[in-house]
Amino acid sequence: MARAVCEQLTPFFVMNVLERAQKLEQKGAKVIHLEIGQPDFPSPECVNEAAIQAIKDGHSAYTHSLGILPLREAIAEYYADEYGVRVSPEQVVVTNGTSPAMMTLMCALCEAGDTVAMPTPTYACYESFTRFAGAAPLLIPAAEHEGFQLNPETVKKALRPDTRAILLNSPSNPAGSIISRETLKKLATLGPMLISDEIYHGLVYEGKAVSALEVTDNCCVLDGFSKRYAMTGWRLGWMVVPPDFIPLLKTLMQNFFISANAMTQWAGIAALKHAAGDVARMVEEYARRRKAVLAGLKKLGLGVQSSPVGAFYVLADARHLGVDSLPLAYDILDKAHVGVAPGIDFGQAAEGYLRFSYANSLENIEEAMSRLQSYLENR
Repeated sequence: MARAVCEQLTPFFVMNVLERAQKLEQKGAKVIHLEIGQPDFPSPECVNEAAIQAIKDGHSAYTHSLGILPLREAIAEYYADEYGVRVSPEQVVVTNGTSPAMMTLMCALCEAGDTVAMPTPTYACYESFTRFAGAAPLLIPAAEHEGFQLNPETVKKALRPDTRAILLNSPSNPAGSIISRETLKKLATLGPMLISDEIYHGLVYEGKAVSALEVTDNCCVLDGFSKRYAMTGWRLGWMVVPPDFIPLLKTLMQNFFISANAMTQWAGIAALKHAAGDVARMVEEYARRRKAVLAGLKKLGLGVQSSPVGAFYVLADARHLGVDSLPLAYDILDKAHVGVAPGIDFGQAAEGYLRFSYANSLENIEEAMSRLQSYLENR
């Protein structure tokens, strides 16, 4: 059964683009990477120092399967300070990034025959996590002018008796949009549990992202250190879940992962307690890059109905260049040496679109726009 499910999963196409770009780089090409969602900043120095000190202090053994208590306490303090929400450390599960968190949560939540509602387009791997758990994604069209976020009335009409949860991502990948507090409240009244992927919280340029924990207790929230703290390779994330989920999640963590890496957990504490200034500087720079990408795409004639206000992505309409986004992304890479993410990665509803990440320097972004201009002129 598991093998059959795995064989039905689609590739994560942006990784194929990245790997093809790496082959070009091995041959001497200078590729500008706008395809991957990976901060180009170094991890904060306080994080590095904490990890080194943890190694020196001998923190290299297995930890508690739910994570070391000081980190879970620091995460609980983060929710109190940032959102005014009371979270018990006993509700926190520390994981090797948010992807293992999502996979484990889906296995704990879903049974065969269940559905999980989610917008389309949406993050590439959500459907895969759902199918791996034996459930089926219930794809609900989301309008471009609403930032490809779910409309509560549309969701209400689409829900089925077997819908176990509503999966949200705000700020979103691929569109960089934010769900309002009012919309979150309405979605929380529809019955199914909310699963809220909040990995891009803290990377916001207009307004403020609202946590699902602010509007309902019937939710599971995922977050981590990869994006706002520039710690993708550290593989450290967490989830906050209702207390009755903890025993099963603890068993799953013990069986599948044992624990998150010991020294990275101590580094996570340093990030939460001491890296606010580093995050603020990164957000300020992302805001400048965002403006540059939006201006460049407009000049290129690529459509963006709803400007992103969070994360570091722009999903642009390129359907006038062809409806098959993967061949288009490969062609741009081969001829312009610019990596972009094909819209098909985010579902059929995004086919013909291209996602541009501005997790790269202003200099590289400007050079990429110049290369794309030449590409289009010669196409």
